Amino acid sequence: MIGKVAHRSQRELGARQPTARARTFFLSLASISILFVLWARTELYGIVHPSFSLETVRKCATDNVHDDLSFLYVAKPIRAHEFLERRDRLARALVASDADAFVLEPGYAFQYYGNVSQTDWEPWEPEERPFLMLILPTTSHSGVVSARTAFLAPHFEEGRVRMLGIPSHQDELDIVIWEEHWDPYVTLLDSHLFDGLNGPAQQRAPKLMMDDEVRDFISRGLASSGFDTVGLTPEAELVRQIKSAAEVEILRAVNTGTVAAVRAMRPCLVPGLTEDEVRHVLNHVLQYVGFDLFFNIVLFEENGALPHGGFIVGDKKVTEDTMIVIDVGAHYLGYSSDICRSFFIDPGRRTSWGSFASWSRPLASPLPTSLGLREEKLKIWDIVFRAQSAAASMLKPNRTAASVDVAARSIIEEAGYGECFTHRLGHGIGIKAHESPYLNKWNERVHLKPGMVFTNEPGIYLEGKFGVRHEDIYLIRPNGEAEILTGRRALSPYDP
Repeated sequence: MIGKVAHRSQRELGARQPTARARTFFLSLASISILFVLWARTELYGIVHPSFSLETVRKCATDNVHDDLSFLYVAKPIRAHEFLERRDRLARALVASDADAFVLEPGYAFQYYGNVSQTDWEPWEPEERPFLMLILPTTSHSGVVSARTAFLAPHFEEGRVRMLGIPSHQDELDIVIWEEHWDPYVTLLDSHLFDGLNGPAQQRAPKLMMDDEVRDFISRGLASSGFDTVGLTPEAELVRQIKSAAEVEILRAVNTGTVAAVRAMRPCLVPGLTEDEVRHVLNHVLQYVGFDLFFNIVLFEENGALPHGGFIVGDKKVTEDTMIVIDVGAHYLGYSSDICRSFFIDPGRRTSWGSFASWSRPLASPLPTSLGLREEKLKIWDIVFRAQSAAASMLKPNRTAASVDVAARSIIEEAGYGECFTHRLGHGIGIKAHESPYLNKWNERVHLKPGMVFTNEPGIYLEGKFGVRHEDIYLIRPNGEAEILTGRRALSPYDP
């Protein structure tokens, strides 16, 4: 009995051995399948390898930009005498416009003429008590027009106004003070600033010019107290539109540096990074350079089909086939950058696994429809580039603002994408990112003049698919082609 049992056990053992071998085979097959699925996800969806941490990407980008910071070397802060020269130019514009004074409150215009920004005066929010700067023209016996500068301020703020260090021709600032129980606008009208205009024999109300930064309650208060209030005239607008040599160098530094930051970051990007992560990396590089953050719009694929993106963006992940649109601006020495680049990340940055990836890549390659979409992206990129080139060739003195827009728009329309270019071509830029004049096809009134600086930013936007925009900054020169202030233009989607 024992012998028979032993004999039967050997036969059973022999029957089990194939089962064990099969189990080993299926476990191996399952392991390979899991590896394949993980690899395929990496290839198709761009999962970042753990070694590519966000800190690694940041360090890569800062190391790249650190290699050449020469764009910072020439630009210097605006000197005190230039603020005075600006006011003298404005005074001449006021005389040409038959205006008695220009009125400003803390903001960009105040910063331009007085070197005081809104946050310099009130860090939290605009003050409800009127604090105004007035620029009045005076004419010497020899007929030279220059600026006289005065201020309207609450009495208790007089000391703080004097501490602002506002450049002035006078040893002491001329300040008209008002008590809190007074009408500040009537106080200004009755002040020494308007002697000869506000007496019993007054021939007309003093004419005050102001821009759109002056708040409504202040302009209404001035008008109701007896002032004649008017908006900007072309002569007054031209003061800020024509940039000085010092302004040009600052604009060159901040715009070239912003492009350099994008260009330094791009080779460091890897599949799987989100829009928000790319934005954070770029912010880090801009701050490393020494710029103050302003705006930073990072859009992938269909998100880029809306020029400024939608309200819910940030989570989309990048792949090798993603069209990335970055519209970004920074501040440096009080001036703005505003540039845009459209590009791909470098191919071959996927985290595939050796020879397994090489033979299995066809299984994970994009379908023909994806290849068609990629070809369309390359085609659109080139059309937009040619449109930007056409516009750049029109940026010359005496051309109308409209003609520059039409030059770019014609290229895009001829390519069949006219309805997909949904915004104007560009705008002036200075201490504000968006300043007049504006390059749109209806602006026949404005003729370009040497010293004007513009963005040149055509785009094509295919909703639900992707968008492409190229944006560079150009200076109108007295003769010849406009000068680019962003270093150089993009050369390809892999060299923006």
